[in-house]
Amino acid sequence: MITGADRAPILRRAVRVTVAVSAGFYPLLYAAGQPIAAVYALFAPIALGLLSAVPGSGRQRASVVLRALPVALVLVILGTFLAAHTWAAAAGMLVVGFVLAFATVAGPRAAGAAPGLQLFYMLACFPPYAPGSLAERLSGLAVGTLVLALCEMLLPEPPADSYRDRLATALDTAARGASPGGPTPGELREAGSRLRLRDVPPAECPAGAGRRERALEQGGRTVRRLLDQLAALAAAPSPAVDPASATLLGRVAELCTASARFLRTGKDQPAAGELERAMRSFQAERVRLTSGPPGSAPPDDVLRHQSRVLALAESARMVEITTDIGVHGRPTEPPVPRRLFWYAELSNPRLWARRVTGNVTLRSVLFQNAVRTALGLTAARLVAGYLDLAHGFWVLLAVLTLGRTTAGETWQAVRRAVAGTAVGALVAGLLLVGLGTHTDVYAGLLAPAMLVGFALGPLLGLAYTQGLFTLIVATAFAQVSPVTWRLSEARMIDVVTGSVIGLLCGLLAWPAGAGREVHRAMARLLRSCGTLVPVTAQELLQPSPGASASPQTLPSVHLLRLAEAAYGQYRSESASAREPGGADWHAVLISANHIILGAHWLPRFGLRPLAAPTAPSIERARGTAADLEAEADRIALLLTGGRPVPGASLLPAAGGVPQAPLPVDLEVWMTGLAHQFRRIEGSITPPRP
Repeated sequence: MITGADRAPILRRAVRVTVAVSAGFYPLLYAAGQPIAAVYALFAPIALGLLSAVPGSGRQRASVVLRALPVALVLVILGTFLAAHTWAAAAGMLVVGFVLAFATVAGPRAAGAAPGLQLFYMLACFPPYAPGSLAERLSGLAVGTLVLALCEMLLPEPPADSYRDRLATALDTAARGASPGGPTPGELREAGSRLRLRDVPPAECPAGAGRRERALEQGGRTVRRLLDQLAALAAAPSPAVDPASATLLGRVAELCTASARFLRTGKDQPAAGELERAMRSFQAERVRLTSGPPGSAPPDDVLRHQSRVLALAESARMVEITTDIGVHGRPTEPPVPRRLFWYAELSNPRLWARRVTGNVTLRSVLFQNAVRTALGLTAARLVAGYLDLAHGFWVLLAVLTLGRTTAGETWQAVRRAVAGTAVGALVAGLLLVGLGTHTDVYAGLLAPAMLVGFALGPLLGLAYTQGLFTLIVATAFAQVSPVTWRLSEARMIDVVTGSVIGLLCGLLAWPAGAGREVHRAMARLLRSCGTLVPVTAQELLQPSPGASASPQTLPSVHLLRLAEAAYGQYRSESASAREPGGADWHAVLISANHIILGAHWLPRFGLRPLAAPTAPSIERARGTAADLEAEADRIALLLTGGRPVPGASLLPAAGGVPQAPLPVDLEVWMTGLAHQFRRIEGSITPPRP
C-alpha cells in the first residue's frame, strides 16, 4: 500500500482523469448522440492520464499529451483499416508494439506516454471493421485528449527543481569543499548522491540524446566524482606545507562558484581555459621540483597529495566544459580531450541515430523489453482474433499492464489481477442484473466510481485496481449499448487469456529479468576498461610526451551506457528477483569511470619519469598495470559464472620496495583502482543458472 507523500499525486491524477472523462464522455453520448466518439473520449484520458506514467509538472505533462495527439490519431487510423483481417491487425500490432515499447530510448517522457499510445491502436484494430466510423473515433479521441491537457494545466503537479539547479547547488557545495574549513567528507558525498538519476524526478532527468542532455548528464557524473574526490582529500591526512595545492584548490573553488552561477542565470560564463592554465603551471612546477638534484624533490606524501589535487582539478575542468555545452547547446571552444566529448560537435539527428542504433542489440535491456512486449501483444491479438473474443482488446490490455521484466514478478501480478478481476466481475454482474437498462443510474454512478477507482486502486494495490476498473468498465459500457451480466464474463475471460499469454512470454523471453544481463553487461564493461590500463600506463611512461594518441575509450563508453541501462532495470525489479547480497554494481560503474577518465587526464597532466625504461619503478608500474588488466578479466569471469585461478595481490605490502616519486600520479591512480577491484570481488555472488 502506498503511504505518505505519494498519496497526493495519485489523488490529483484521479481527479484530473475523472474530470477529463466526464467532460468528454457525457456530452458526446447524451448531447451529441455519438456513442463511438464517447467511447474514445472515455479511453483517451485513461490511456494518457492513467495508463501512461507521464512525468513532470502540469505544463510539462500537458505538452507531452498534446504532442502525443497526432501519434494517437495516426494509430487509430491504422488500427481502423487493419481491423479487416486478423493477420493484418497482428502484423500492425507487432510493428506498433515494438516501436512504442522501444521509445524508452528517448527518455522518461516518451517512455511514459508509450503504454497509452499502445491502447489507441489496440482499441481500433478489433472488429467491427468500420472505416465509416473513423470520423467519430478521431473526434472522440481529440476531445478526450484536449480536455485532459486542459486538466493537466488547471490541476497541475507541483514543479520540481531542474537538473541545472541541482547541479548548481552541488557545485556550490564543491566550492565550499575546495576552500579551507569546508563541509565534512560525509556532507560532500551526500551532496553528490543527490545527483544520482534514480533520485531525480523523471521529468528532470537529462535522458535525451541531444547535446544539452548529454552534457548535463556527463556534468552530473563529473560533479559527483569531484565531490567524492574532495571528500577523499578531506579525509586523508594532508601535508603540513603545500602552498601550490592550496592555490590550485582556490582556482577550483572559483570555477565551481562561477559555473553554478552560469547554470542558474545563463550569464557570466567562466573564462575558458583559466583552470587548465593553472593546472599546467602547477604541473610545470612539479616537474621542475622533481627534476632537480637528488634530495630536492618534495616528500612522497606531498607528491601524492598534489596528484589527488590535480585529479580533482581535472574533474572541475570537465565541469567547465559540460556546463558550457549544457547551457549553450554547443561548445564555445573545441573541448579537450575530444574523445571524451565526442558528442559536442555532432548534430542532434546524428546523436539520436547513435542512441537508437546503439540499443539495437540483444544485449540492450531496452531492446529486450521492446521485443518481449511486441511479441506478447501480437500473440494476444492473434488469439483474441481467432477465438473471436468479445471486447478482445482487454486481452491485449492485460498483456500490456500485467507484463513484468521477470517471470516471477509477472506471476505475482497475474495472481493479484485475476483475483481482483474475479471479484470485480462478480460485483459488476450483480449490478447489471439488478439495474437492468436504467442508464440514468449508470450515468450517475460512473463519475463517483471513476474517482474512487482511480484513487483507491493505486493506493491499495493491483488486485483492487483490476476489480475497480472492471466496475468502471461495466458502468460505462452499460450506457453505450444494452449489456447483460455476460459483459463481466467477457472481461474475466479476456483478462485470464491475456494473463496466460503474458506469463508464457515472460517464461520464454528473458524470464530472469535483468539479473543475468547485468552480470554479462558488467563483465563486458570490465574487460573493455581493463585493456585501457596498460595502454594508459604506457602512454604516461613514454620518455617523449605526446608520442602517441590517447587510448581509444569510445567502445568502453558505449558498454558503460549499456551496463548502466541494465543496472537501472535491475534496480527497478523487486527484491525477490535479485540475488541475495549481490555484487556491488555501483562500484563496477565507479571503477569504469575511474579508468576512462584516467585514460584521458593522465597522459595530459601526469608526471612522466625521466629514468630509462628499464628502471625498476617503470617496470613495476607496467607489471602492476598488466596485473590490473588481468584482475579485471578475472572479476569478469567470476561475474559470468567462471572459476578463475586466484589473482596476484595488487596492493603493495608494508615494507616493500619504496615507490619512486616520478610515476606517482600513475601509482595513485592504480592503487585506487586496486582498492575498487578488491571491493568488487569481495561483493560478488555468482549468477544463478
